Amino acid sequence: MLKPILLVEDDNKIAKVAKVYLEGAGYKVNHVSLGREAIESALKEEPIAVVLDLMLPDMPGEEVCQALQEIAGFPIIMVTSKDSEEERIAGFALGADDYVVKPFSPRELVYRVKAVLRRTARGDRNAGPLSFNQGTLVVDAQGYEVSIQGRRVKLTSTELKILHALASSPGKVFTREEIVDSALGYQFEGYDRSIDAHIKNIRQKIEPDPKNPRFIATVYGVGYRFVGKPDA
Repeated sequence: MLKPILLVEDDNKIAKVAKVYLEGAGYKVNHVSLGREAIESALKEEPIAVVLDLMLPDMPGEEVCQALQEIAGFPIIMVTSKDSEEERIAGFALGADDYVVKPFSPRELVYRVKAVLRRTARGDRNAGPLSFNQGTLVVDAQGYEVSIQGRRVKLTSTELKILHALASSPGKVFTREEIVDSALGYQFEGYDRSIDAHIKNIRQKIEPDPKNPRFIATVYGVGYRFVGKPDA
């Protein structure tokens, strides 16, 4: 059974056009207008992706984003009228996989959805379980699971791809641009600075002491390096 794209948009005119174009591209679309409806819909039928308007009448879109991430790691494309660089970076820091600014072309929205889903599929095909520090950290991108000392932690799809890219090459120093290319693909439309926000989020979830990381080290002036010790 085809899984849906969850479209969360309270402007019925925008939602109608977006739904027509997404369905025309071959996707099933579930449309809701409220944040609480989005959460209920995702719990009832897990989507393959979420197109999320941040300006909702019942609750902040940022809260909806966080609640959806607690359900599963499906990619989230944020839609908003906020278009400053800092606001975009804040959106990526919340775990967004992409960011669309209103007014937008419905064809562009379809393109971005396709690009996000391609990146997710590519990451799944190339994924493999990785274990570090005597099983302290296990990264299973194919199973979409990350665990610390046997306890599962929830990463967004973008965070998982970044962590897997770094952990696949322990000791290698990645620039921010290389992380974008390796983890997210050339189609990624985010800013390089958003990588810093993603790394901060990953550390909060996998590091016992994020200020003294055991797995992802900062190489000042360059980027990041994975420093966990691979298990044999």
